[in-house]
Amino acid sequence: MYQNGDLIIGGLFEIQRYLKVFPELNFRTEPKLPRCELFYMTSFQQAATMVFAINEINNNPNLLPNITLGYQIYDNCLRLGVAFRGATALVGGTEETISDLNCKGPPPVIGLIGDPGSTHSIAISSVLGLFRLPMISYYATCSCLSDRKKYPSFFRTIPSDAFQVRAMVQILKHFKWTWVGLIYSDNDYGIYAAQSFHQEMQLFGHCVAFSEILPNDNNPTDIQRIIGMIRSSTARVVVVFSASSLLIPLMNEVAMQNITGRQWIASEAWATSTVFRTPRFQPYLGGTMGIAIRRGEIQGLYDFLLRIHPNNDQRNDIVRIFWENIFGCSFETDGKGADGTQVKKVCTGQEDLSKTNTPYTDVSGLRAPYNVYKAVYALAHALHDLMQCKEGRGPFSGNKCADITNLKPWQLIHYLQKVNFTTGFGDHVSFDKNGDALAIYDVLNWQPSSEGSIKLYKVGVVNDGAATGIVLTLNEDAFFWNFETLKSVCTESCPPGTRRATRKGLPVCCFDCLPCGDGEISNTTDAIECTPCPDEFWSNPEKDQCVPKEIEFLSYEDPLGISLTTASLLGTIICALVMIIFALHRNTPIVRANNSELSFLLLVSLKLCFLCVLLFIGQPQLWTCQLRHAVFGISFVLCISSILVKTMVVIAVFKSSRPEGKGAMKWFGAAQQRCTVLVLTALQVVICAVWLSTASPTPHKNSQYIRSKIVYECAVGSVAGFSLLLGYIGLLAAVSFLLAFLSRNLPDNFNEAKFITFSMLIFCAVWIAFVPAYVSSPGKYAVAVEIFAILASSFGLLVAIFVPKCYIILLHPEKNTKKAIMRREAQNK
Repeated sequence: MYQNGDLIIGGLFEIQRYLKVFPELNFRTEPKLPRCELFYMTSFQQAATMVFAINEINNNPNLLPNITLGYQIYDNCLRLGVAFRGATALVGGTEETISDLNCKGPPPVIGLIGDPGSTHSIAISSVLGLFRLPMISYYATCSCLSDRKKYPSFFRTIPSDAFQVRAMVQILKHFKWTWVGLIYSDNDYGIYAAQSFHQEMQLFGHCVAFSEILPNDNNPTDIQRIIGMIRSSTARVVVVFSASSLLIPLMNEVAMQNITGRQWIASEAWATSTVFRTPRFQPYLGGTMGIAIRRGEIQGLYDFLLRIHPNNDQRNDIVRIFWENIFGCSFETDGKGADGTQVKKVCTGQEDLSKTNTPYTDVSGLRAPYNVYKAVYALAHALHDLMQCKEGRGPFSGNKCADITNLKPWQLIHYLQKVNFTTGFGDHVSFDKNGDALAIYDVLNWQPSSEGSIKLYKVGVVNDGAATGIVLTLNEDAFFWNFETLKSVCTESCPPGTRRATRKGLPVCCFDCLPCGDGEISNTTDAIECTPCPDEFWSNPEKDQCVPKEIEFLSYEDPLGISLTTASLLGTIICALVMIIFALHRNTPIVRANNSELSFLLLVSLKLCFLCVLLFIGQPQLWTCQLRHAVFGISFVLCISSILVKTMVVIAVFKSSRPEGKGAMKWFGAAQQRCTVLVLTALQVVICAVWLSTASPTPHKNSQYIRSKIVYECAVGSVAGFSLLLGYIGLLAAVSFLLAFLSRNLPDNFNEAKFITFSMLIFCAVWIAFVPAYVSSPGKYAVAVEIFAILASSFGLLVAIFVPKCYIILLHPEKNTKKAIMRREAQNK
C-alpha cells in the first residue's frame, strides 16, 4: 500500500501468513515479488488503521501543519526473508533513477511501524539501529528488545513480555494454581517468554509440570508427543506462549482427541484470536483465561474501513488481493485471482463492504489496531515537537535544531524518546528509557455465546503500579467456569489421599486435587483439608488412613545387629581361649612376668567389654538403658587401670634392676597393684552410681530424625554424667599411653611397654574418631557407631598385648625359658 507525501512512514504487517512461491535468486535477472496465501482480515485491518491514522493527522490543522505524511506498507508473509526485504526497501528505496530536478529522490522514510513479530523485529532493528532509523512495533513483545545497547532505535506500543509473564504468574498465584504445564513457540517470542516464566515461577515457589516446544513445521510426531504429555500430566492448568497460527495444529488435535478438563491460559498473541472462538472449540477452550492487549476505541475508523476501494496502482495491489478474498471474486478476466487461485466471478470494485461480516469490519475489540494507531501518532508527535524547536535553543550541538528539509533519523529519536500525549480514548502514551510502553493489560475470559461459539469478556485489568509493583484487579463474579469442560474431573471427585483446593466455596478451576502432605490423610472424597496423623502414626502410601509408625532400633534380626553380635561373641571366645592358654602355661616365664594376676584380670575385663555390647542391641528397656553405659564404663576402667598398673610394674621392675633403685618394687608389690586397680575402678563405680540415681538413662521414642519413623533409643539422661564417664576413661587411657610411651625403649626382656604403647595408640585413635561419628549418626546408627568403637578398641587391646605372648607360648616355646630371657638380658648389658 502506498501514498505519497512530504515525509513517508513505512509499515510492515502480517497480512498473508504463508509464503506460496519464493522467487528464484539467480543473480542474473531482477527477482520477482514473493507470492503469499491465506489472507488474514484482522492483519489487513491493522494496516488499514495505519492509513487511517495518517489521513487523520494530515487533516488535523493542529498537528504537523503544512506537512503531509505519506505511507509505504509491505506484507511480510510471516517470513523473515520477506520482512527483511521490505525493511531494506523502505530504508534504501526501490527506484533505479531519480526523476526530480533537485536530484533528491523520493521523500525520506522517517520511521517504520512494525514488524509485529519479535524475531523479525530483532533482525530488522539490528540493522535499522545502525542508521538510527526509528522503528515502533505494535506487537513484538520479546523482553530482549528492551536492550538499548543492541536496539538503540527500537520502540513499541505494547508492553514487554517481562511484564506479561509477571502478570500471568500473579494470576496463577491469585487462584492458587501452583502446578502448571507450559507450551511455547520455537522462536524468540516463545523462548524468551518461557525463560522468564520459569524464573518467575521459581521465585514464587510454583512448579512447571512440563515444558514443551511447538514445532514450526507442524510436525505430526511432535504434536502427538505434546498431546500425550498434556493427557498424562497431572497438571490441569496449561499456559501457552504462541501466535495463533502456530497453535492451530495442536488445538485441532485437542479437539480430535476430546481432551477436556484443562484450564488454558493464553498469552496476548492468541488471547483475542478469532480462529479458536468457534462452536467446534467451545467444549475444550471455553473458560480460557488470557492476557490481552489493552482495548481501545478509534472514532471514525469503521466508516473509513468501508470506504477503502481498490485501484489500478500496482503499489496498492494488497487492496486488490483483499477485495478478491473478502468478496470471493477476481479482477482477472480468466477467473484467476491475483494470488493465482481459481475463483467463480469477476470483481467490479464497486462491491459493498457494509454488507460483509468479517473481522475486518469488526471494531468492537480494537487491540493490535489501537497499538498501530498509537505508534503512528507517536511518530507524528515526535515530528511535531521537532518542528517546534526554536533556533539557538535546540537540543543538538551548538543548541541547533533539526532541519525538516534535511532530517536525520537520529534527530527524530531524540524527540520520540520524550513523546508524551493522550489519545482520544484517554490513554496516556510515552516511552521509558528502554523504549517500552506503559504496561497495562486486559484480563479476558472466554465465555460461550448463545450461538455456541465463544465470546471474549473483560474480567480484570493488570498494570504496573511502579513503586507498588504489579496491580491485579479481577471481577471474579464475571468469570465463566466451564463446568461441562471440567465435568469429567469434577464428577470423579478428588480421591482419598488428596484434598480439593477451594476459593470462595468453588473448587479452584474445579479440578485441582492436591496430594496430602506427608503425615496427613483424607478418608473422604472431595475433602477440603487433610487431617494430620497422631504423633505415633503416619499416613500410608495412599494417604487415606493413618498407620502406626515403623519403630526402628538396632535389633538382633537386623543384618547390622547380627554382624555386631557375632563380633562380640567372637571377641569373648578369643579372650576365653587366651585365658585357657595362660592357665595351662601359668608357670612359664612369659606368663609369670609382670604379675600374671594382672594379665588374668585384664582378660576378664576385656571379656566384659565384649559382652557389654549385647546390652546395646535389641529394643531399649529401662534396665538395659541403665546397665549398658554403666557396664561399659566400669569394664573399660577396669581394663585400662589394669594396663596402667602393668605399665607401672614394668617401670618399677626396670628401676629395681639398677643399684640406685633396688627398693622400688617393695613399694609396688602385688597388694599395692590390686589396691590401685580397685581404687581406680571404684571411682568409675561412684560416677555411674551418681549418674543413675540423679538422671538415669531411659528408653525414648524419637521422631526428629525421620518423621515417618519412631527411632527407639536410650536417652542418656544427663549429658554431664555421660561425658564424665567417657572423660574418666580417656584420662586413664592418656596416662597409660604416656607412661608406656616413655618406657618404650627399656630392654627387651622387660619391655612389655612397647606393646602397651601400641595398644593404647589404637584405643585413643578409635575413641577420638568416635565422638564426631557418634554425633553425626542418626537413630540406630549412633548405637552401631558406639558398639563399633567398643569392639574396635577391645580387639586392639587384645591383639596388641596378648597375641605376641601367645605367639611365643605356642610357636616358639624355646624362647619361653628363664635361660633365654637371661641371655637377652646379658646381651643387653
